[in-house]
Amino acid sequence: MILTRPPMGWNSWNTFASDIDETMIMETADAMVNEGLLDLGYEYLVIDDCWSEKVRDAAGRLVPDHIKFPHGMKYVADYVHSKGLKFGMYSCAGAVTCAGYPGSFEHEFIDAASFASWGVDYLKYDYCFRDPNVPGEILYRRMGLALATCGRDIVFSACNWGADESQNWIKTTGAHLWRSTQDIFDTWGSIKTLTQKQPDLFKTNGQGCFNDMDMLVVGLNGRGNAATKDSLLSFEEYKAHFSIWALFGSPLMLGCDVRNMTDETRQIIKNREVIDIARDEAARQPFVIHAGFPSDEALTVCRMLENGDIAVGFINLSDKPVGRWRFFLTPGHIGLDASCGKNLHLRDVWTGEEFDMENEIFVAEEPLPPHSVRLYRVSLIDC
Repeated sequence: MILTRPPMGWNSWNTFASDIDETMIMETADAMVNEGLLDLGYEYLVIDDCWSEKVRDAAGRLVPDHIKFPHGMKYVADYVHSKGLKFGMYSCAGAVTCAGYPGSFEHEFIDAASFASWGVDYLKYDYCFRDPNVPGEILYRRMGLALATCGRDIVFSACNWGADESQNWIKTTGAHLWRSTQDIFDTWGSIKTLTQKQPDLFKTNGQGCFNDMDMLVVGLNGRGNAATKDSLLSFEEYKAHFSIWALFGSPLMLGCDVRNMTDETRQIIKNREVIDIARDEAARQPFVIHAGFPSDEALTVCRMLENGDIAVGFINLSDKPVGRWRFFLTPGHIGLDASCGKNLHLRDVWTGEEFDMENEIFVAEEPLPPHSVRLYRVSLIDC
């Protein structure tokens, strides 16, 4: 199985953590369809940690919690599939999961067989409580082989938080995406930290194994498992968060309660032009352009798209406005020279504003406010 674009969907952890059950999962499946999220590409519904009993059965198999999931996981998977969605679950490379439930260490093949029999399409595979005597690449290769031979196509989402120099070996494991960061929280500081780590890892991103910056916190609004005392992000901050994840080619996995969303949350996560950038078929690596005195708090990032367009993001991660001359773009930054006979046409994918570059330079019209992003789709036109 080869994954050609970053996956999109929903995961239970950021809002619900252990407070999950089959009714909530089925209601979420309903909401993903009724809200039009499936039509936009959000196709995976993933149950995270805390879904199983604390002990395996006599045959060594994982057992769904009989109170949370009284009808079993195949029943839930069948319902999710009936809605046109794909079904995902969670396990861990350790003896126990991060929340203390049975992990898949030394049970990789029997667990992969169980997942396949239940109709699982996606496995998030965590890294807690692993055996320190077994290298991480061995643990992930083992589960990668188990999934590849289980008789069902299952997306392998490696979640080892970028630990143990995993950028150097993760593509050897069969993983389709890998967590390049620690866990996200519903704060600007968390979003900033995760963003700043990515430029050094851009070279590892692309088709086959995508850099995963963790699940989205758009729409949490200070509630849920990923919230902290510092959680209270603004609409513009959530919009910047969504823009960065899309531009950088990270999977877009929602973490809010999609059964109860605000109109502002809908406005962000349903922006088709931003999603089109995130899900561009070429899935090329982003790159930083060094224009306007860049820093790790003021970044200009580009990504070439399948049809010859370029996605361009001006990113202000700092707590202060950043002057307009810190952000500018010329044809030369993306490889064009004066002899090619081409100019650039820009479209702001949030406002819909369109304009042609004048005098071979585009400069931000005004300082970028703190914690904000301007995201453009840029096309080539004849001079």
